[in-house]
Amino acid sequence: MERLQKVIANSGYCSRRNAEKLIVSGKVRVNGIVVTELGTKVSGNDEVMINNKILSYEEKEYVLLNKP
Repeated sequence: MERLQKVIANSGYCSRRNAEKLIVSGKVRVNGIVVTELGTKVSGNDEVMINNKILSYEEKEYVLLNKP
């Protein structure tokens, strides 16, 4: 479970500061419920909507290569 503003920022929608402004202004919904409280925790199964558009977020995969 991660904080909502971190999930929004990691999706590439906006920065964390702007995500906090969106949350406080009431433009973010989690599972159809408007969220206005900072620090709200969400999981990967939750549906996050910003301005009635579903936010798509994915886990990033990092590959480390060693070329001798």
